[in-house]
Amino acid sequence: MSESSEGSSPLAFGQVVIGPPGSGKTTYCHGMQEFLGRVGRAVAVVNLDPANEGMPYSCAVDISELITLTDVMENLKLGPNGGLIYCMEYLEANFDWLQEKLAAFRGHYYLFDCPGQVELYTHHDALKNVFAQLAKWNFRLAAVHLVDSHYCTDPGKFISVLCTSLSTMLHVELPHVNVLSKMDLIEQYGKLAFNLDYYTEVLDLSYLVDHLASDPFFRNYRRLNAKLVEVIEDYSLVSFVPLNVQVMWWEERGREGRECWRSSQDVWEQLGCTWGKYTFCKGHPCCLCCFSICTQNWL
Repeated sequence: MSESSEGSSPLAFGQVVIGPPGSGKTTYCHGMQEFLGRVGRAVAVVNLDPANEGMPYSCAVDISELITLTDVMENLKLGPNGGLIYCMEYLEANFDWLQEKLAAFRGHYYLFDCPGQVELYTHHDALKNVFAQLAKWNFRLAAVHLVDSHYCTDPGKFISVLCTSLSTMLHVELPHVNVLSKMDLIEQYGKLAFNLDYYTEVLDLSYLVDHLASDPFFRNYRRLNAKLVEVIEDYSLVSFVPLNVQVMWWEERGREGRECWRSSQDVWEQLGCTWGKYTFCKGHPCCLCCFSICTQNWL
């Protein structure tokens, strides 16, 4: 952990793992914890999802010690969505509890496993305020936004994902990486209309609008889709990194893929990193680690 320029509290670095329900946030945290442990990085996983039960990773801080979704729903007669919002607002009102818990893991790299309710990242302020408070405590965080890759097989859903990702990027206000998760399963959902690069780089979306127009249902909404695409292209912010978390586990266990590893001290020096010896070859989906560790150089 580096010392801050003000000399007040030490700098801490980490990722906030966000995204819709079922996108693989908890699995990602588990895989990243194993990967970072393999390369000698002390890591603390912080569960901020009050509905998360039976976590596969070793949890350093668990919001269920403060509040649980089940208790909120039973006592306040709220549904799951309203209950999650209440839990996040309750966490926001109890920053002292969070600060005390995090202080026990100084010197660690933090992974924040966040709830899966989209509204919390697109327009509600509770989690955004939590991230802002962490920044005041000298946390330097990167947002890792996971989206299930199967949305690429449906052009209409992919446009929705693009809008959600853009809205999340603008609202959360953190250095941001959008991730297409579960890449090992994408072929099970059907053939892609375009090459994978088209979806990851978010290339000329007019082709996507034309493809949608071939469907009699979406043909009636061509102008709406064209306007949505225009907004996405005007901002020109959204792109994706494909990720198969199983690759991270293979690397950690050393069963296969060892050729992906290479010693690259020169790369780290060019990035200005003070920690780290190994990185992955260019194009390997696990390059997210490099992004997060080096966030300090981009803030």
